[in-house]
Amino acid sequence: MAEFDLIVIGSGPGGYVAAIRASQLGLKTAIVERENLGGICLNWGCIPTKALLKSGEKYESLSHLKDYGLSADKVGFDFDAIIQRSRGVAATMNKGVTFLMKKHKIEVIEGTATLEKGPSGASGAPKTVIALKAGGSRTVEAKAVMLAVGARAKAIPQIGLEADGDRIWAYREAMAPKKMPASIVVIGSGAIGIEFGSFYRALGAEVTVVEAVDRIMPVEDEEVSKTAQRAFEKRGMKFRTGCKVTKVSRGGKGVQVAIEAGGKAETLEAEVCISAVGITANTDGIGLEALGVNMDRGHITIDGHCQTNVKGLYAIGDCAGAPWLAHKASHEGIHAAEYIAGFKTPNVNSPIAGCTYAQPQVASVGITEQGAREAKREVKIGRFPFRVNGKAVAAGEVEGFVKTIFDAKTGALIGAHMIGAEVTEMIQGYVTAIAMEATEEDIHGIVYPHPTMSEAMHEAALDAYQRVLHL
Repeated sequence: MAEFDLIVIGSGPGGYVAAIRASQLGLKTAIVERENLGGICLNWGCIPTKALLKSGEKYESLSHLKDYGLSADKVGFDFDAIIQRSRGVAATMNKGVTFLMKKHKIEVIEGTATLEKGPSGASGAPKTVIALKAGGSRTVEAKAVMLAVGARAKAIPQIGLEADGDRIWAYREAMAPKKMPASIVVIGSGAIGIEFGSFYRALGAEVTVVEAVDRIMPVEDEEVSKTAQRAFEKRGMKFRTGCKVTKVSRGGKGVQVAIEAGGKAETLEAEVCISAVGITANTDGIGLEALGVNMDRGHITIDGHCQTNVKGLYAIGDCAGAPWLAHKASHEGIHAAEYIAGFKTPNVNSPIAGCTYAQPQVASVGITEQGAREAKREVKIGRFPFRVNGKAVAAGEVEGFVKTIFDAKTGALIGAHMIGAEVTEMIQGYVTAIAMEATEEDIHGIVYPHPTMSEAMHEAALDAYQRVLHL
């Protein structure tokens, strides 16, 4: 008889939420964690980076006090205190997850797990062999095993792009450096690269971002991408787009990044280099090859219920493919836990928003304009700038706009893209609309509170049908 109904390997935002939901449904659940409860997101990613970005935002805002009729003397910052605040936020959240595990009677096993072929029987789930942190090992069996092992920063050792803890940083080193660097080259302009670039620039570092394709933030709508680059350049960030990084080397008191663009070679020099070129799933060394688990470019292949091809084995979050977002992992974890408990719910199928917490913020959901054009979909597009939104003008946050994309035939909202202050808090309104299959009539009929920046969402939807009121 199996010791547990479910073993979850990995306690990030997918794993610990899945364990909680499983426990709520009456499943005897254990969670295996080799480092810290909460995983990378809570301890070294999503949460502590937002603490850093808030410090940067507050400091940057001090240079605009005059715009609000205010003044302050001897403005400065304590870099060590900023880093310690961020680490303190992570520690607080870690304690919260620890409490939740106890509250829901989830057994936490500290150690590193590998999988072996399980016993024959009704479940046939793999056995979990755990090398315990405290020493020794423990073998546990469950009716189902869920992999929530996440991912790590991608390294490219062939060109020297590999974190060394000194001059070449990945996200961990960039989160807790020994001192504030004077200059940085960031390789990669996705959310991670842009957020770190935004934070360090806010504190005064010279920041250059290198991107392989011809525009920054390439997953975003092209209009948003171009607006974002102009906004970041106004804040002093520099960009090299359409560039191939050929070598990263250390020398003297800094780092040299060799790039090529349009047949021309150039070397960028800085005190440190931040690698933000993507992630590698933590799927090596778990025993997946021996089990015959189907993989796709290092990620685990799953079906619509997060099941692998191996009986009783599930996978969620970053290790199971894009999008590599914490809220996607949580959603998959909840769905998989419910499916394991016997809920025959429809496949995982919910719109997933993407958010970048720079200055200005960027948020999006659904199809982009160029994506719609490439798919030859007939669309209606609306836009509304924050510069004519009453709340934005009053708050001095007039940068950016809201963009909506509707299917011209059905009226369904199929995409939304925003850039501006706090748009990461606003995007959920459009996520809900898409999930509930809202049409332009539904959104047009909603009463938005005044004065709010969210009124721009209403106006952008009206603009798609030539009904905009304040433009």
